[in-house]
Amino acid sequence: MSKDIITLAHGNGGLLTHTLIEQVFAAAFANPILDLQGDSALIGLESGAAVFTTDSFVIKPLFFPGGDIGKLAVAGTVNDLAVAGAVPRYLSASFIIEEGLPINELKTIVASMQRTARQAGVVIVAGDTKVVEKGGADKLFITTSGIGTRIHETQEFTPANMRAGDCVLLSGTIGDHAIAVLSARGEYPLKINIQSDCACLNDLTCKLLRAVPAESIRIMRDPTRGGLATTLNEFAKGGRYAIEIEESEIPCKQEVQAVCELTGFDPLYLANEGKLVLVCASEHSSTLLEIMRAHPLAKAAACIGRITDNSFKKVVLKTTVGGTRIVDMLAGEMLPRIC
Repeated sequence: MSKDIITLAHGNGGLLTHTLIEQVFAAAFANPILDLQGDSALIGLESGAAVFTTDSFVIKPLFFPGGDIGKLAVAGTVNDLAVAGAVPRYLSASFIIEEGLPINELKTIVASMQRTARQAGVVIVAGDTKVVEKGGADKLFITTSGIGTRIHETQEFTPANMRAGDCVLLSGTIGDHAIAVLSARGEYPLKINIQSDCACLNDLTCKLLRAVPAESIRIMRDPTRGGLATTLNEFAKGGRYAIEIEESEIPCKQEVQAVCELTGFDPLYLANEGKLVLVCASEHSSTLLEIMRAHPLAKAAACIGRITDNSFKKVVLKTTVGGTRIVDMLAGEMLPRIC
């Protein structure tokens, strides 16, 4: 039996399962909580409201410019907690591994998870591993869950908080992650030099939440699958107003725009994994923009639009040529297996 690849025996709960856990996962994630290796992790949270989230990652390929499935799994879960107004604390990770995956690849991915978790200030305290036969999965799927504590216990970030005149802020260029993954797949004969924006946003969100009154930030989201357009449609649908955005104000790299022109993709619908969109009271928009632009993950931040007093609850784009069009929610999937 090869020691260099995952076999079905690694998932049977016996010696190879324990060896895999000890040599790959426990070795990388070692900490006093995980080292107990119980069925559940005993964690301590200071008084305050807890926030919990879970997510799964099936990206293809496992490695792409700027990241890999492991970094993506940690950052995606951290960001879901961060945009809920929480300080991320603990993560769990579940691995579904296809027979034949090289163990060195798994070790690289696990090391990337630990590095990303350490940088974000979170601890991976629990996990599970299953192995399926060849053809039963596509190399590796990861499911993560996360728990954190709210910065402002009483503040809930929902579209219902929005008011006419509020500003829509975006932390940077759109579409970077989707185009980076597209280039890694090699499906188009294009030379693309784009890195995924995959990153943990909790340091940025903490700075924003502590800089202004809690109620002045109405809602925050990370525009992942479905992109900026879908996220803004979720805002409009859940609130009482329409959203008007300016095409000329939306930051987008020239390389991303060029690929979109060649492929027919719309950058508004492309996935992002390290961007933040928020709606805030107009009187605090300048302060929040200044904080964003001073942060390494948000140097290209911009105010891209406003909440308008219109009852049809749509997202309207003012184009660079002076026209307007309704931006609907994404129908179908432009790029499957993107996260």
